[in-house]
Amino acid sequence: MQDEDYKNYLKNHNHPKVRLMHFIGQIITIVFFAYTAYNRYWGLMLLTPLVVYPFAVSGHVFFGRKGNKPSFYKMSFVRAKLCDIKMFIDILKGNLRIW
Repeated sequence: MQDEDYKNYLKNHNHPKVRLMHFIGQIITIVFFAYTAYNRYWGLMLLTPLVVYPFAVSGHVFFGRKGNKPSFYKMSFVRAKLCDIKMFIDILKGNLRIW
């Protein structure tokens, strides 16, 4: 992932509530992954990368500015996911607000 990708990603996630919805989705993704790994639901574990998207997309729809679309429309799924993880880490470090 390039810094330019992340800068563009953050422009599309400038509203704290959009970031909050992504953050909630990432927490639920981590819980989902741990649950499926613990219970050895290997097939369900394959869905782990997709768990965040209902939360992320609803954040864009309800709190994003007009025309705000999820980043996977503009960049590859993998790059968008890497940016999403970086934003999650930045939120945990206190570098980005979600309130």
